[in-house]
Amino acid sequence: MLSPCYVLLHAIYLLSFTFIAPSTSALWPLPAYYEHGQNVVWLDRDLAFQYAITNQSAAQSHSGSGLPSLNTASSYALVQAAIQRAQERLLNDAFVPWKFHPRGVNFEPRSNTTRTFIKNVTIQQNKTDLSSVLKPLAGEVNENYTLSISTSGNVEITAISSIGIIRALDTFTQLFYQHSTYSGVYCPYAPVSIVDAPKFAHRGLNMDVARNYYPPSFIMRTIDALAWNKFNRLHLHATDAQSWPLDIPALPELSKKGAYRQGLSYSPKQLAEIQEHGMYRGVEVIIEIDMPGHTSVLALAYPELITAYDIQPNWSTYAAEPPSGSLKLNSSAVYDFLHALWEDLLPRVVPYSAYFHTGGDEVNANAYSLDDTVKSNQSSVLKPLIQTLVNYNHDYVRAAGMTPIVWEEMLLDWNLTLGADVVVQTWLSDESVARTLAKGHKVLAGNYQYWYLDCGHGSWVDPPPSPTNTYYPYTDYCTPLKNWHLIYTHSPFASLSTTNVSSATYISPNATSLILGGEVHIWSEKTDPVNFDSVVWPRAAAAAEVLWSGNTDEQGNNRSLVEVGRRLGEWRERLVQRGVGAGPVQMVWCTQDERGCVADG
Repeated sequence: MLSPCYVLLHAIYLLSFTFIAPSTSALWPLPAYYEHGQNVVWLDRDLAFQYAITNQSAAQSHSGSGLPSLNTASSYALVQAAIQRAQERLLNDAFVPWKFHPRGVNFEPRSNTTRTFIKNVTIQQNKTDLSSVLKPLAGEVNENYTLSISTSGNVEITAISSIGIIRALDTFTQLFYQHSTYSGVYCPYAPVSIVDAPKFAHRGLNMDVARNYYPPSFIMRTIDALAWNKFNRLHLHATDAQSWPLDIPALPELSKKGAYRQGLSYSPKQLAEIQEHGMYRGVEVIIEIDMPGHTSVLALAYPELITAYDIQPNWSTYAAEPPSGSLKLNSSAVYDFLHALWEDLLPRVVPYSAYFHTGGDEVNANAYSLDDTVKSNQSSVLKPLIQTLVNYNHDYVRAAGMTPIVWEEMLLDWNLTLGADVVVQTWLSDESVARTLAKGHKVLAGNYQYWYLDCGHGSWVDPPPSPTNTYYPYTDYCTPLKNWHLIYTHSPFASLSTTNVSSATYISPNATSLILGGEVHIWSEKTDPVNFDSVVWPRAAAAAEVLWSGNTDEQGNNRSLVEVGRRLGEWRERLVQRGVGAGPVQMVWCTQDERGCVADG
């Protein structure tokens, strides 16, 4: 969904500024509008922040000590926490950008000259936060901000909301470098003028925590990286066929038997900590419980709920991947189970999220020929039963005060009737986005041919023991690997082009208001905490910029991938400095050469 404020800021900016494309000023994602100079200002180690909200009498000041309780969330608490994080980043990043300057060139400011210091940062929030600021629906909270740094060291930040201030502070920290020989931190870009707003309201990462387990601390550090990249959603694919790592006190056998081992599950306290960690960074954590497919793990605790459980061989007849097994569709025991599940889980989730994802992908009809309550794989038989299941789940989600999300198959393959509030998450094609729009539903994009980060690493399923070359060269279903260039060239708006969709499903650009944004995906069949960072970053950052500021310039032309790659390369180095094991964008020879490494032709 294109923000109306984004369009308004565009018009204001064109009247107020002459745009200067950033050179080595590696802001990521690129602000909507940005100009800078070449003067140096230094950071005072006693930097102070003054924060005020319009129409509130007392301004708040923060110089690095004391945080409000995380149990008393407020605009003040959110901003003060963001200020403390910004101070830690500014003073501890210690990022020296030597890789992005020619060998032997002294690119740093002289330390023996008169220095201008930034001593104060003034933060003005121009409106009181909405009550939904901690768990907004897409587009409900204004994330716009302005940021200016003068040559005399004055810094001013303005925003409509506390979330906008969080975004501004994350940008602010990217403008500074550590001097390699002088114990100081400097910004070489004064004066700086930034007017920024997101292009899309929903900017997320879908993270599979079921196929491999990730400790809560790892998920929270991933939230940190998401916030730095101005993502605002973490979609946790919490359960799947292989494991159930989510503690449900009302159903204690679920994780006791469904987790890979004791201790590899998320307690209610840990789940709340993860969601609260996201809340303080403007990253809403959305939980998904996938069903009726991808549920075979339930059979370990409740075998009566599952049909076609772990069929071997020929599992592929009944499921997309092993182990096979789907939730029975016409069993009263299933609804007893769901009642207990939702009564326990949803009240714990709703304080932190406006959405709940009920899954619905890759439902295999053949599994229901083995379901003793159905005994059919005919869609005419299955559709009304799936409709009843989805209605039941969505009624519970709404009653808890949240909005349902489903995978596209529920709408496009099974042709279910979904409530107007339901958000449809697409993944199979741009055509899927267009078809969803044609049915009048809000949509999330995430075409697997562009935005699946797990693709291209080879099959995780071994070939059968019989001698055959059928599976050679053992690729996965979505090969090749999606490099950052490819990821960057794709946009949720691709569905509005007749190049990407058939004329039969072409939708007018007027439908853009229904495109909330998108998610980049990391499934965990071959990903775990050891390799996660290098698989996800910096490629996910490419999608982050597309979702925040788009992949085109002011004239609507595609941005130069040479310029983008240079900024992304520097951003990768900053992420590494912050403890994220992001893979390299290019070798140092390329980044030190001002011409870069560009293909002939």
